[in-house]
Amino acid sequence: MTRLTGSALRVTVFVGENDTWHRKPLYSEIVHRAHTAGLAGASVFRGIEGFGASSLIHTSRLLSLSEDLPVAIVIVDTEDRVRAFLPQLDELVTEGLVILDDCEVIRYVGRDSGSDSGKTDGKGKRSL
Repeated sequence: MTRLTGSALRVTVFVGENDTWHRKPLYSEIVHRAHTAGLAGASVFRGIEGFGASSLIHTSRLLSLSEDLPVAIVIVDTEDRVRAFLPQLDELVTEGLVILDDCEVIRYVGRDSGSDSGKTDGKGKRSL
């Protein structure tokens, strides 16, 4: 399991949900490449409304414009590992926005595959 605490770098990639890489969703390709590269983690968030460089507003409120909603892929790891991954993003992201932010990781804990992670308390919270 990757350990990550303290100073880190967050890369956020903004693309459209219909953007593809070899007929596969671009956001999925980015997540899988980040996983293959051994980065600490990646998450995809689907927006409900937004616009980018094209200035066309995409929204989930109007059926005619509910296609190609904004998607944000967030990856956090050490600066060296994130910067080593940037050439892959340069290859993949032909339209969109890629930003970097310094951040501080306070807690990064995964599930222990050997523990009984399915147990919850009376409030539905998992016990550590």
